Amino acid sequence: MKRATAQNVAAEAGVSKWTVIRAFTQGASITEASKAKVLAAAEKLNYRPNLLARSLATNLTHQVAVLVDDFENPHKLPFLAKLTLGLQAEGLLAVLININDHYNHIHAILNADQRQVDAIVLFGTAFRDETLNDRKLGRDGAPLFVVARDCQIEGVPAITCDTDIAMEEIGRHLLARGYRRPGFMAGRKTLSTALGRRRKFKEFWRRERDVDLMEIAAERYSVDAGAEAARAYLERTPAGERIDVLMCENDALAFGAMDVIRSEYALRIPQDIAVVGFDNTAFSGSPTYDLTTYEQPESEMVDVMIAMLLGHREKATTYLPGRLIVRTSS
Repeated sequence: MKRATAQNVAAEAGVSKWTVIRAFTQGASITEASKAKVLAAAEKLNYRPNLLARSLATNLTHQVAVLVDDFENPHKLPFLAKLTLGLQAEGLLAVLININDHYNHIHAILNADQRQVDAIVLFGTAFRDETLNDRKLGRDGAPLFVVARDCQIEGVPAITCDTDIAMEEIGRHLLARGYRRPGFMAGRKTLSTALGRRRKFKEFWRRERDVDLMEIAAERYSVDAGAEAARAYLERTPAGERIDVLMCENDALAFGAMDVIRSEYALRIPQDIAVVGFDNTAFSGSPTYDLTTYEQPESEMVDVMIAMLLGHREKATTYLPGRLIVRTSS
């Protein structure tokens, strides 16, 4: 059976095709009586508007490309749920694009532009500035937004957690608990788009205690990578020279580090080594970890980004404060 068209609905309702189009166009001029007739006819014929055809007339597809490159991070899925829910509430459809070693940001952005999406959101992806400045991308494509990372490119607003406030709150908490030999576990480094947490944490300890930060590198933002990095550090560092607190760039790294600290080295948390994460993922409050962490203002970040996308707010980089959650790991 063929799908009903606007012309079929018009014939059934005894109106013009353009009246049918106006009935399904928000804010269009149409009488209540005409709209009621059209909706009744549409219901009878099981008609649904063809959004693709409408996009040709309005130059809007109501689709937003969301680029993600870190599916091992347990924080990403709940955050992504909030982002897609917010978009859908505004009648927008999220098109998820997986950034990986075989499909980089340039490929993804060019592909999204060819599909005429209304906007492109880089969702916590570790891009490099020169990537977005690549001349192949041009300046007439869909507007770009960066969520949950920093961005220094003019015209590309970032909506992210305020790193200065977060690291200051975490540092003050650790100082008050008496920790003096800090370490920081970070994921793979990028350029100015990095999260900035390591740099700010390092600055805090240098300013407050003139202490050098022990930096521990992880290959990825995953539990396994956190375990590998912690194991390598503990293997090469004598007990008397080890850090007394480990700040991890995200909760996933912290989980892996905690597993190794307790299970493989029989060390106590926080008595021997305290651990702090970032994101307040679902497992951080479990009895297994009870991890001190920093919660990002995810809902507020989503609301601000969507307000910018819809033109309800000026497109400008925005830093929002989060919340320190203290548990028994520090």
